[in-house]
Amino acid sequence: MDPDERRRQILACAVRMFGERPYSEVSTTALAREAGVTRGLLHHYFGTKRGLYLEVVRRTVFLPDPTDAAICQGTLQERVGECVDWFLDAVSQHRKTFVAVAGAEGIGDDPEIEALLADADDLAARRLLEMLGVRQGGRAQSSERAVMRAYAGLVKAAVREWVRGGALTRSQVRALLVPALVVIVREVLPALVTGELN
Repeated sequence: MDPDERRRQILACAVRMFGERPYSEVSTTALAREAGVTRGLLHHYFGTKRGLYLEVVRRTVFLPDPTDAAICQGTLQERVGECVDWFLDAVSQHRKTFVAVAGAEGIGDDPEIEALLADADDLAARRLLEMLGVRQGGRAQSSERAVMRAYAGLVKAAVREWVRGGALTRSQVRALLVPALVVIVREVLPALVTGELN
């Protein structure tokens, strides 16, 4: 197996294992065994367990770019539906791991992980605004992103209820998230731009 393929194999195994168990319960020995490699090879590619975990966080919380078809097409309701579907589709690939790493259940107060999570939230906020066709300019730009990051808190909590508790289904999560985002785009964001919300 070539080095890139071996690295992807180790990373895929780590994504699965960190989604099933807390960070403290995953050993490099178990990771190596599950990946079918030696601990030395695991350390060669990722340095430490923490280094591997950082790669898992990057892979899990930075969502793929939306398709061109999903950007600014259709009515507001349709665009919002596309945004929510984009997010749920991306998260569903590694949903247990997403909930574990995005929910601050990783390795405690780690500034590097906190920075990764903040960067991922900001990028997702920018992408949502772009997909929705919301003009990102003027004085409300940072406020618009802040509102989207706040909405992300609702999104993460809803996904957690779907993945961990089973209290909500994916369809129910979508039914919660779509109207909430419609209200944000239709009422909250314009009020930020006009200065009605200060």
